Amino acid sequence: MPILNQIRMLLLGAWLGAAIYFSAVVAPSVFGVLRSFSLPNANEIAGTVVTRTLSVVNTSGFVISLLLLVSALVLKKNYGRAALFLQSALLIIVAISTGVGEWVIAVKMRGLRAVMHGQIDQVALTDPNRIAFAMLHRYSVAALGIAIIAGLIAFFVISSRFKTD
Repeated sequence: MPILNQIRMLLLGAWLGAAIYFSAVVAPSVFGVLRSFSLPNANEIAGTVVTRTLSVVNTSGFVISLLLLVSALVLKKNYGRAALFLQSALLIIVAISTGVGEWVIAVKMRGLRAVMHGQIDQVALTDPNRIAFAMLHRYSVAALGIAIIAGLIAFFVISSRFKTD
């Protein structure tokens, strides 16, 4: 069953690439480009693009981590007990982080955006809704960061602990 493990690594590697590319390139670029046009609602437009893209990253991370957990059970005889436990724990962290990021944090952020009528840029920095939105943004960044770190470690555990006997 080495082919199944290679597919697992490919899925996890693809998600990691997308998540890292989103974090390091897409989100900063969208905000930077739109701000360069000095639009009064540049952050709102950029936030809309980033929110939709992040939704794909989070949802795919959740689904892939669940698929990898199930497939780990199929391959459990090929892993030592510690390696199986470690990769399972790491994949559960990815699932929880991306799930919370998508279905808890992002939902609350969308609710706050609706309350502010899509005018986040015009809301005072001291407004309670804007403060709450900024805090949720930090939580969102942290959740994705945790998922990426757990995913990277899981990738190395999966790739280095597989017995090819």
